[in-house]
Amino acid sequence: MAKFYPTIHPDIQAFIARQHLFFVATAMADGRVNLSPKGMDTLRVLDEQTICFLNLTGSANETAAHLADGGRITFMWCSFEEQPLIVRLYGQGRVVHPRDAEWLTLVGHFPDLPGKRQMVVATIDLVQTSCGYGVPFFAFQGDREEMVRWAEKKGEEGIQTYWREKNQTSIDGLPTRILP
Repeated sequence: MAKFYPTIHPDIQAFIARQHLFFVATAMADGRVNLSPKGMDTLRVLDEQTICFLNLTGSANETAAHLADGGRITFMWCSFEEQPLIVRLYGQGRVVHPRDAEWLTLVGHFPDLPGKRQMVVATIDLVQTSCGYGVPFFAFQGDREEMVRWAEKKGEEGIQTYWREKNQTSIDGLPTRILP
């Protein structure tokens, strides 16, 4: 049975902190819905209504484009190793780039990972929990290192080139605003 809450209470915060994987979904008024798996040490609950994740350079930049278009965002966690539970957070998101003044305030919450592209800050207006009885057990074996090695090999200049070539528009042609 689903339960709804207006804020991220401490039990939910603790559950989120224990998870190794989360999903982020964004959508514009028209066009495709984007759903991305995220991992590594890239998410923080900042307070009972605010979360932030460090978005690393990847093959696309749909989340940023969708947030610039309307801001709708949903996060989801599934318990794979403990009691069955699914947590969803619904809210409005915005992107913070390295060029923004707020970047310096937020980036200290995260490890210094190569390929940092932007941060997504979301104000949460609804928290939902549900049973998760249909979610299978999986054992966490560790984070993949390929993304870190790829970004280290590219270097800062190579990452900037990658952004120019691959991260400036969404698959629907929306601007991501990755570059000033």
